[in-house]
Amino acid sequence: MLSSIFYGILISQIPAGYLSGIYSLKKMVGSALLLSSLFTLLIPLAAEFGEALVIICRVIQGLFQGIALTTQQVVWIKWAPPLEQVRLTSLSLSGLLLGPCVVLLITGFICDSLGWPMVFYIFGACGCALSLLWLVLFYEDPKDHPCISKSEKEYITSALAQQVSSSAPSLPIKAVLKSPPLWVISLCNFAFFWANSFLSLYIPMFINSKFHINVKENGLLSSLPHLFAWIFAILAGHMADVFLSRNILSLLTIRKLFTLLGLLLPALFSLCLLYLSSSFHGTMIFLILANATGSFCMGGILINVLDIAPRYYGFLKGFTNVIGLTGGLVASTVTGVILSQDQDSPWLKIFFMMVANNVISLIFYLIFAKAEIQDWAKETQNTYL
Repeated sequence: MLSSIFYGILISQIPAGYLSGIYSLKKMVGSALLLSSLFTLLIPLAAEFGEALVIICRVIQGLFQGIALTTQQVVWIKWAPPLEQVRLTSLSLSGLLLGPCVVLLITGFICDSLGWPMVFYIFGACGCALSLLWLVLFYEDPKDHPCISKSEKEYITSALAQQVSSSAPSLPIKAVLKSPPLWVISLCNFAFFWANSFLSLYIPMFINSKFHINVKENGLLSSLPHLFAWIFAILAGHMADVFLSRNILSLLTIRKLFTLLGLLLPALFSLCLLYLSSSFHGTMIFLILANATGSFCMGGILINVLDIAPRYYGFLKGFTNVIGLTGGLVASTVTGVILSQDQDSPWLKIFFMMVANNVISLIFYLIFAKAEIQDWAKETQNTYL
């Protein structure tokens, strides 16, 4: 029941990415957010009729959340100048980290004070209100926005003149499937989501098995890793753009550096959790660092698709998300199987699988990654005599 929403998100990624290049982003994101929120409001009612109806609602929720997740990133093709892309995309994606932090902090209070159905009513109503704000305030193109200055419009449009396509492009499927940079981004997404899912879902169980403290019952402790991950995500975006705008590092070096930090540091801190955390407070520190340092990927693999193929960003972002989310689902399943079957040293195997995933993916990324627009993603100009 808990994982059913992820199947909906997984199914919607590639279709949403493809359709984002054809239809209005304003309508797609706004309607997806509104419908997802409406199904959130329906869950308490569905629960009265049994588990099956709740699962159906959760899957449909996931479908619409997946559409909103992918299509809202396509906004930056027309709105984010190259020297501000990582800052803006990391700021918008950081909401995925801040959301769980806020929810973990207040849901316990809501359940105790008002009852568990009110959690769904409150967050569903907030989602409906947010979707209406999006439909009123969002503009797809800087040229159409009534509240920004003429100089700012000219700055944005001139900075993106070489990136924004004049027409809806056809996707060169064969060239895409033969692209090593795209595949290493996808491989690292698989590792990133694997580590993220494991650290979010199973680390509290690890702490409980080690110290007999159920951290899930403490909203503050459960929310701290998400809070620091949100802070690190925003810092990573600013750092990456500073390195680029001041010509401290090349774009490719920045992508490789932040991917290295985002995959290697969580692996190292996870090993510290296994071998060096003798006290509860030490364990919490390593847990927070393992979660937070993964956010460095915001300046690496999570934005790299926009570097190599801005014309096809929506579709390819959906493609890499599918592979990443598959990693998250596989991690959850494999971890559960190991914990149920291995009574001797399950955590050792689980941690080393995560570390191996991160390190192997990182090696391939450092070898094959690119940060310039690929030949198959360039807009060809026809010349007539």
